[in-house]
Amino acid sequence: MSSRKDQKQANRMVREQLAKERRRRTTLWTSVAAAAVLLVAAVAGYGFFAAQRSGEVITPAAATADGTGFAVGTGSVTIDVYEDFMCPACGQFESAAASTIDQLVSEGKVTVVYHPISILDRYSNGTNYSTRASSASACAADGGKFTEYHKALFDNRPEEGTNGLDDAKLISLGTTLGLGDDFTQCVEDGKYKTWSAQITDRASERGVTGTPTVYVAGTVLKDRSAAGLTSAVEAAVK
Repeated sequence: MSSRKDQKQANRMVREQLAKERRRRTTLWTSVAAAAVLLVAAVAGYGFFAAQRSGEVITPAAATADGTGFAVGTGSVTIDVYEDFMCPACGQFESAAASTIDQLVSEGKVTVVYHPISILDRYSNGTNYSTRASSASACAADGGKFTEYHKALFDNRPEEGTNGLDDAKLISLGTTLGLGDDFTQCVEDGKYKTWSAQITDRASERGVTGTPTVYVAGTVLKDRSAAGLTSAVEAAVK
């Protein structure tokens, strides 16, 4: 009897030991998997941080082939609009010409390329509003809402010499348009600030010295009224 009892006790101890080993292995692999997830997140986060620190430019996927703006329409005549979201004259051009541009786009006559450059940072009390707004517009383009967000920024354009809109307001304008968490994170991270700086430099290289600067088929538009824009487009089509 003693031998049977001893054998049962030995078998029970073996089973308990095996169960402990299975639990240990399960805990180990769970920890390894969790650590791997954290490592991937850390690497991705560090990669973005390092890109920002190094000045590496992240170009929006929705940008034009040369990476300097966002195209609206598919017409044969290209209109390039260089603008700053704090610029009073840009706001005036938007008010005067927006409906005409929309009509030319709908008629299939033009492709409008908006270049949201940042030359007025010095007029926003150190908040770099122009750069932040430009970057936010690129975030909106990621979500397929550049045109709508572009309009919202001009509808809410701050005056020169003010702080401009804060990031919370820039995010609010986007969420009102249906942009979600990716947009919010993009704005909070300032993902496209280095891109904004790059396209501003590229604009300067093209000879842009102020905003708005508008080119129709490669020629500077001198009469920025709706009539002047329409005439320039018609001349370019002929």
